[in-house]
Amino acid sequence: MTRVIFVRHGEAEGNVDRNFHGHYDSMLTENGREQIKLAARRLKDEPIEVIVSSDLTRAYQTAEAVAEGRGIEVAKDKALREIYGGDWENVPWDELPVKFPESYGFWLKDPLRLEMPNGETMVAFQTRVRRAVEDLVTRNSGKVICVATHGTVIKALLCGYHGKTLSELPDMLWHDNASVTVVEFDDALRPTVVLEGENAHLGGRSTLARQSWWRKKLIEGND
Repeated sequence: MTRVIFVRHGEAEGNVDRNFHGHYDSMLTENGREQIKLAARRLKDEPIEVIVSSDLTRAYQTAEAVAEGRGIEVAKDKALREIYGGDWENVPWDELPVKFPESYGFWLKDPLRLEMPNGETMVAFQTRVRRAVEDLVTRNSGKVICVATHGTVIKALLCGYHGKTLSELPDMLWHDNASVTVVEFDDALRPTVVLEGENAHLGGRSTLARQSWWRKKLIEGND
């Protein structure tokens, strides 16, 4: 059994400013830097043997916090990056439905059909990140691996691990910055989701708990 601990990167500028940051290399906020310390403390007793990160700064710094004091070098993997938004990159979320009504509609209602303008399709993105994780598990069979990555990466992976199609992706919740998700893989690479989006370690530093769009979603449901 191979255990993969996914950590979403700490709060970054795009999370607070509410701009779409896929490959855009935004920096952690002050709160994000505190979040990654809390995530590292949450994982201090986990016997992590391998640490891999998206090569974007917000994820890599998160991985470095987990690696501190372990004597493990963080490996970067570009394949673990967030979805590439193309023309969406660094555009405020509020402007997306106005500038890109078709692709934004697919983002909300049917990501299976989503193609970012001059960016990735959701299908290609999910395939990219799933292959990256499978390759990592194959190369490190039987180990405990920590992967620092991004919100849509974790959501798209969990969608597949739960046996759902990408059309069902909007039914799944977003997980907090610096939250922890654990998936175990058997020798045939069959996944079992053990823990999903744990954020209790963040206490009052949760990003989602302070965002109105998230509170509204919890009240109304994931329609």
